[in-house]
Amino acid sequence: MGFEFWSSEIVFVLLLGFLALNCFTRFESNAQILPLEEVKTLETISRKLRNPHWKNISQSSCQDGGAGFFKYFADQIFSNVTCKCSFPNNTCHVTVIEMKGLNLTGVIPEEFGNLTQLEKIDFTRNYISGSIPASLSRSPIRFLYLLGNRLSGLIPSDDFTLLRELDLKDNQFEGPLPQNLGRLTQLERILLSGNNFTGTIPESYRNLKNLIDFRIGGSQLSGKIPEFIGNWSKLQKLDLQGASLEGPIPYTISSLKYVKELMISDLHGPSMPFPTLRYMKDIQIVIMRNCSISGTIPNYLGEDLSFNKLTGEIPQTIERASHISFMSLSNNILTGEVPIWILQSKRYRNLVSSHTSAENLWCLKKDLPCSSKPKYHSIFINCGGRKMKFDGHTYEEDLSSFGPSDFVSLAQKWGYSSTGVDMSNLDANYIATSLNITRPDLYQTARIAPLSLKYYGLCMLKGNYKVRLYFSEIMFTDDQTFSSLGKRLFDISIQGNLVLKDFNIMEEARGVGKGIVREFDNVTVIGSTLEIHLYWAGKGTTAIPHTGVYGPLISAVSVTPSTMVGIGCAIAVIIIAIVLLALVILWKRGLLGRQKTLEDDLKGVELQTRKFTYTQLKDATTNFDQANKIGEGGFGTVYKGILADGTLIAVKQLSSKSKQGNREFVNEIGMISALQHPHLVNLYGCCIDGNQLYLVYEYMENNSVSHALFGAEEGHLKLDWPTRHNICVGIAKGLAYLHEESSLKVIHRDIKVTNVLLDRHLNPKISDFGLAKLAEEDKTHISTRAAGTFGYMAPEYALRGHLTDKADVYSFGIVVLEIISGKKNSTQQTNAEGFYILDWAHVLKSEGNLMNLVDPKLSSEFNSEEIMATINVALHCCNSTSKLRPTMSAVVSMLEGKAAVEEFVLDPNPSTSDEMDPTVKKLFQFCLRGGAGSVEGPSNDSFAALDDIHPFNPHSGRQDDRKGRKWHSF
Repeated sequence: MGFEFWSSEIVFVLLLGFLALNCFTRFESNAQILPLEEVKTLETISRKLRNPHWKNISQSSCQDGGAGFFKYFADQIFSNVTCKCSFPNNTCHVTVIEMKGLNLTGVIPEEFGNLTQLEKIDFTRNYISGSIPASLSRSPIRFLYLLGNRLSGLIPSDDFTLLRELDLKDNQFEGPLPQNLGRLTQLERILLSGNNFTGTIPESYRNLKNLIDFRIGGSQLSGKIPEFIGNWSKLQKLDLQGASLEGPIPYTISSLKYVKELMISDLHGPSMPFPTLRYMKDIQIVIMRNCSISGTIPNYLGEDLSFNKLTGEIPQTIERASHISFMSLSNNILTGEVPIWILQSKRYRNLVSSHTSAENLWCLKKDLPCSSKPKYHSIFINCGGRKMKFDGHTYEEDLSSFGPSDFVSLAQKWGYSSTGVDMSNLDANYIATSLNITRPDLYQTARIAPLSLKYYGLCMLKGNYKVRLYFSEIMFTDDQTFSSLGKRLFDISIQGNLVLKDFNIMEEARGVGKGIVREFDNVTVIGSTLEIHLYWAGKGTTAIPHTGVYGPLISAVSVTPSTMVGIGCAIAVIIIAIVLLALVILWKRGLLGRQKTLEDDLKGVELQTRKFTYTQLKDATTNFDQANKIGEGGFGTVYKGILADGTLIAVKQLSSKSKQGNREFVNEIGMISALQHPHLVNLYGCCIDGNQLYLVYEYMENNSVSHALFGAEEGHLKLDWPTRHNICVGIAKGLAYLHEESSLKVIHRDIKVTNVLLDRHLNPKISDFGLAKLAEEDKTHISTRAAGTFGYMAPEYALRGHLTDKADVYSFGIVVLEIISGKKNSTQQTNAEGFYILDWAHVLKSEGNLMNLVDPKLSSEFNSEEIMATINVALHCCNSTSKLRPTMSAVVSMLEGKAAVEEFVLDPNPSTSDEMDPTVKKLFQFCLRGGAGSVEGPSNDSFAALDDIHPFNPHSGRQDDRKGRKWHSF
């Protein structure tokens, strides 16, 4: 009995163990595993794009069945990776990668092609540059969304045979539309608006019979809208706004029965009859703006038919009236009264200037009437803002916000009309507000419209006027995010005359948040109305930073008399005649004798910059107040200032005792004004007051790289590795521009950390072009005396005066080593033995410990492969043989990961370089260890640089190595 009991118990235990082992085995065999190759691919992609949201990638990341991992959601931000785990042996594969609004930088990694089951990529609204890699075609991509980046180049369409949806809106593609897209017959969506495509719509596109969405607005196309669009029988959305195409709209459009959104604008060519659209039963949005359409309005349409040649009356009934949320018939030649159904509608309606005559609404007429006798001769409007004082005038408030289709008149003195609506963003705010509190109030706000914005001066006296229009781009940013990629273009007409075509505020003002004024003299008012018209012609981006903010934008309007208007004209003529006579008498008596000044030297010099008046600089610096003094050196004093439009500036008042004469000054500003690049300190302009010389530069809020790394503790900036890497890339791009892209071919000759300044976003900008020389084509420069800073100077230049662009490459390498290590190039120790960073790097290289060069402040928060590659680039740049140093364009490619970086091989005896003269080989180490002082002391002062044009704390304890300079706080 006992045996049977124990035997059955043993059997039971063994049975339980077998079942447990079987379950465990089944559990292990059912584990959902992501292949190791895909794990490594995801890690590489994350590293190259500097994506902070993917962490701890492993083979078990798809254990939840592939529903998605690395999910991250926020406002306009979305990060997600989705797996599919229905493959044999419980293998999972990545099928979807979405990284939206993360401001990722770099280029699209080639490694995406290693994901064999990847069907969808979404990089909407990032900061990715470069081209679309052909390797993507190795994956079965069906959905490719790249809206709102910096992509360019060719679209590799040949092998994307499974592609169904392609979204490349708001990028930088140019050239003809790719013919081969016509071969991808499964394509359903092609979204290419907001690029710079040229040429015609390819004939091969007639084969795209599965298209449901085609958008090519804002391009520079030519030719007519092809008739074959009638083949796109499934089409639901068509956007040809501002595509520069020719009319007429083809008759075949009537066969598109399923269209819901039809958007065509700004067609060239003669007038055309209204196309037949009756059979589009599902139509929701119709925009046929500025298409030279003539005839009467059919009773089945509405929406935007503005800026055409429509005649007759508005139909008393519209079949779809209850479904029309927006209608604009403005700027046509209609007649008759406005139907009651429009006047009683609570929806958006705009009929301004739509009628040649109208009884029930005076604002409909082409020439807005004056209800009283004309009496006004000036207008001042703070667009989108409150009443305020500016420049001695009171600007009236403009705060109404009744919607996108609106007409507002203030006491019949002035008014405005806003036309258009973004149907994807009906709740858009049409008053823009800046978050930059340092700007004057006039530029804090602006009025914006999706399409057309008109300001009217009403009851104006007849005469000639000066119109000033104030602009500042306050909707975009100036950092390295997708919000900086916006491009706003619009046309400006005054009194019906086009005065500016494709006006770009950001380009004209040379940056975001900077004010700019455009003046127009002798604007004639014959009746009693002055009209200023800002019109979006379909160009530029439409989805950055979000939809609904792409149309014309204006900060303020002022209208003042060019001459005395009304009865005062005769008096004005008499006064002017008396003044002129008095001036002639004084001239003849020698009291207005003219002396030769710097103005004479400026004649014949083409300056691509602005000329300031002394009064402007005096006001900007509060009469050159000592509290605004930034620095003082051998060539003069530097002041911080703020212009009337809110732009921060650094004003360098050159000393009259300066050895730099008039002609040298003119040559310098002539050269500098021609150099424009995001990574060069911008020269805003100059000023001449008699023989007093002034240079005006942009103000750099974050001082220099030297101050950020080596300044007093309270002045240190926390520079993580991505920031340091971006600084290195920025310097390289600036030098590449000077050496290879600029028509002047400039060699800087004094690249060092004190000559690299940082703006408020820590973007680097190269300063101090006082030492720069123009290099003759295909020649090197032989200097009798080297100018630069020992420790940064290339050996061939320091020892023999042999100057090529490779001297700058050498100096750049030293700067990169300083940025990586956080240590100065040369530091004198207490035992009189100097510390030299290049020597130290060579020692660490020989020991195999190059990573010890990295600044300990970075801890472990950096990409070791990227930092090692950057060190190798720096060492290649510091090669003792100049011919072995890379060009700066090659350096840029290596730093951005577009070109491979070879490991630097240490030369065991660099002083034996064939380039060196035998008599100076012994001095090679002296070149490397020559101290920190400049060879030519005054050379550092010939350009407003270093701490001249950024803040400096005199109590920081920092000692400057240049004599004769005193620092003051402000």
